[in-house]
Amino acid sequence: MGSLFKNAATRQFSAALAMLGEAIEKCPDEHWDSPIARYPFWMVAYHTLCFADVYLSKDDASWAPQTGPGGMHPAGRAELDEEYPSRKFERAELLSYLDFIRRKLAESMAAETEASLAGPSGFPRLKFSRAELHLYYLRHIQHHTGQLTAILRRHGVDTGWVKSGN
Repeated sequence: MGSLFKNAATRQFSAALAMLGEAIEKCPDEHWDSPIARYPFWMVAYHTLCFADVYLSKDDASWAPQTGPGGMHPAGRAELDEEYPSRKFERAELLSYLDFIRRKLAESMAAETEASLAGPSGFPRLKFSRAELHLYYLRHIQHHTGQLTAILRRHGVDTGWVKSGN
C-alpha cells in the first residue's frame, strides 16, 4: 500500500503544484497585489508554497528556513508565525520556490515508507498520521490555488485543470 499511496500522492501533488504555478505565471502584473480577502495575490501564493515546504519536511524540527540574501524566509521561522511575511516576493522568486518544492516533493515522497506513512505526522499540532498529513496539505494547496484562480478568472485570465502530474 505504501508504494501505491506514494505514487498516487506524488502525481496529485505534482498536478496541484502545476495548477499553482500556472496561477502564479498568469497573474497580470497589475493584479499581483490584488486582494484575496485581506491578503494580496502574491502573499497567498507565498503562504501556500511556504507551508508545502514545511509539511514536506520530516517533522517540525527538521524544517530549515532559507534565510540570508535571496532566501525565501528572511525572518526564519517568524515567516510562519507572523500574519504577514517580512517582505514582498516577486513572481520569479515564487516560481523558483515552486521548483524547489517540486524537488523536495520528489525527495520527501521517495523517503516515505509504509511505517513512516502510518506513523505520526511529525507536527505536534496535527494529531494524525504522516499519510493523512500529505492529504491535509494537498487540500491546503488546492484551497489556495482555487482562491488564486478565482481572482484570475474574474479578471479574464483563463486557467486550466491538471488531471495528474508526472
